Amino acid sequence: MPEISAAASFRSGAMNLNTWLLFIQYGCCFGVELTMNNAAANYFVSVFGQSVESAAAIASIFGWMNLFARGLGGYISDKVNARMGMRGRLWWQGGLLVVEGILIFVFANSKSLAGAIVIMIIFSTVVQAAEGSTYGIVPYVNPAVTGSIAGVVGAGGNVGAVCFGLGFRQMETLQAFYLMGGVVLASGILSVFISIKGHASLLWGKDSEEAIAAYKKTGAPAATTLQVPEPDAEVEDEAEEDKA
Repeated sequence: MPEISAAASFRSGAMNLNTWLLFIQYGCCFGVELTMNNAAANYFVSVFGQSVESAAAIASIFGWMNLFARGLGGYISDKVNARMGMRGRLWWQGGLLVVEGILIFVFANSKSLAGAIVIMIIFSTVVQAAEGSTYGIVPYVNPAVTGSIAGVVGAGGNVGAVCFGLGFRQMETLQAFYLMGGVVLASGILSVFISIKGHASLLWGKDSEEAIAAYKKTGAPAATTLQVPEPDAEVEDEAEEDKA
């Protein structure tokens, strides 16, 4: 990898539209997870009359799905990539977010405690699989500055949690769930607009010969042309002064 300044790396990652689309999508999965860690317990207290201790124990199931669900999301993303390339990853990513949004509406309208717990387990699995799926796409956006892109996308989770958390503070619980579900559903559609150089998008374009050769023969991550950002002018001047 060529050496580039941190500023050039961040600038290149931040100016890529795909970075911000994934930022929003990560906010709609990891942000939802962080929100549910608080909202689920309150939901079981207010809707089903559980004690605080019982509600907290039930809500903790949401976090326990992390033991396998996030890795499962990334694993399946790799598998569909081996068959369909980036288009497979995008279908998986968009599908998970759409299903997640639907499950939020179902969970919010659960009529029995047992049903709510079962739906929450499925819902949590999908949420965290979407997190793994998101980071199955991140390394392809611009391999030369993957660290900066990963940092921006990861921040989307915290931003999403703050936004959804404000919704639960300012609105009634059911309305807040509906708002969150609608936003998550819309985020799934954003997969249509993710377009990575050298790879097919969700509905149009085609993979480069290098990408096809990579996933058809080995299933390994497809080779991409490194998009190396231009170094800062100040960095170049400092380097010349050091040589002098």
